[in-house]
Amino acid sequence: MSRSAVHPEDPSVALPVAVVGGLHAEVRTAAVARLLADVPGSVALHHDLGSAPAGTVVRTVRDAGGVRSTGETPLVDDCACCALREDLVPELRRLAGAGGVPLAIVELWDSVEPKAMAEVIASGGFTVTGVITAVDPALLLPYLANGDDLAERGLAAAATDRRTVADTFARQLEYPPVLAVADSPEADDEDRELLRQLRPTAHQVPVDGPGGIRSPLAAAALAGVDLEAAAAAQHPACALLPAEADAHGVSTLVWHRHRPFHPERLYAALDELTCAAVRSRGRFWLADMPDTLFHWDAAGGALCVESAGPWLDSLPDAAWDMVPPVRRAAAALDWHPEHGDRCQHLVFTSPALERDGLHRLLESCLLTDSEYAAGPEAWRRLPHAFDTLLEV
Repeated sequence: MSRSAVHPEDPSVALPVAVVGGLHAEVRTAAVARLLADVPGSVALHHDLGSAPAGTVVRTVRDAGGVRSTGETPLVDDCACCALREDLVPELRRLAGAGGVPLAIVELWDSVEPKAMAEVIASGGFTVTGVITAVDPALLLPYLANGDDLAERGLAAAATDRRTVADTFARQLEYPPVLAVADSPEADDEDRELLRQLRPTAHQVPVDGPGGIRSPLAAAALAGVDLEAAAAAQHPACALLPAEADAHGVSTLVWHRHRPFHPERLYAALDELTCAAVRSRGRFWLADMPDTLFHWDAAGGALCVESAGPWLDSLPDAAWDMVPPVRRAAAALDWHPEHGDRCQHLVFTSPALERDGLHRLLESCLLTDSEYAAGPEAWRRLPHAFDTLLEV
C-alpha cells in the first residue's frame, strides 16, 4: 500500500480515508450519503469548485446528521484543484486530531480525478482505504461519447483546463479498483455490459444494497487499496487493458501485432480509427521511431497520442534495475525475439462495433511484407508523419 513515512504518534495514521468521485454527481452524492449512514461517526469533506470563478473554493464538512461546518479557501494560481490540495490535508489532520472519526470520506467535485487526490492524501501521511467512482450505467455511453470541453460545461478546474467530458470520465472510470453502481431503471443490458467490458477487473458494488457497517459499499471503502498498483494499471507501458468480449450488442476488439505501423498510413487513418469505438486505448510503435512507446487514448471522438517514454528493449541493460517490476513483467508478456517488447496493443470497446472493418483498417496501416523486409534502417527514413501531432 502506498503511503508516506509518518511518525507513530501522528494521529493521521489512525484515520482511514476513502475517496469517492465521478462526474455522475447524483450517484456520487448518494454513495457518500450511504457511507455516512453505514459507518456511524464517519465524516465527509467536499470542496465545491463551482465557486472558483468568484475566486474561492467552498468547503463543506458533514456527517449523517447534516452539515457540521463550512468554509472558504482562496484559489491558488488560478487553479481550483490546487486550492483543494492545499486545503484538504490540513482539514483531514484537524479531523484526525479531534479523534472519534472511524472514516473520513473525501467526496470529489465533478471533474476532479481520483488518482491525483488519492496520491495527495497518501503523501500527507494518511492511509487511503478506498478509492471509488460512482456510476450510473444509463449515463455511461452519453458521457463517454461527449467530446465537449469541460469549460463549456462549467466543469473546468482551472483556466488552463483543456480536458473534455469524455476523457475525464474515462480516467475516473478506469483508475479506481471499486465502482459504486446505481440501480438505474433507465439502464439496460447493453449499458451494464458496456460497463463490464470497459472495467472487467473492477469490483462493482451497489449504491442501494444491504445497509450497515458490513454493507458492500462500506466494506469497499474500508478494504484498503494499493495506489501504486492502481497507477501502474493505467500506465501505457503496463496498463491492464480489457479482454476480447462480445455480448448484449457490445464488443471489445483486442488487436495485438509485432510489426510496426507505417507512419503515413496510420496518420491518414486516425480519424476513422478514433470514431470506430466509444473508447479505445493502448500502446503502439511507429516504424520511423522504433525506440518510442506511444500511448493511444481516445474517447468522445477525440484522440490523444503522446510519447510514454522508451520501450524497455531500447534501454541499456544497466537501466533495467531502475524499471519497476510491474513494467518488466508487462514487457516479458509481450516479448518478441527480434523486437523485444515493441508491439501494437490496442483495444476498442463500443456498442455496434464493426469488428471486421476495424480489423482490416488496422492491418492496412502496418508495414507491408516488402517494407518490413527492408529493415529498421529503411524504416527510420520513412516520412515522419506524426511530428506535427506530437508537438501539440
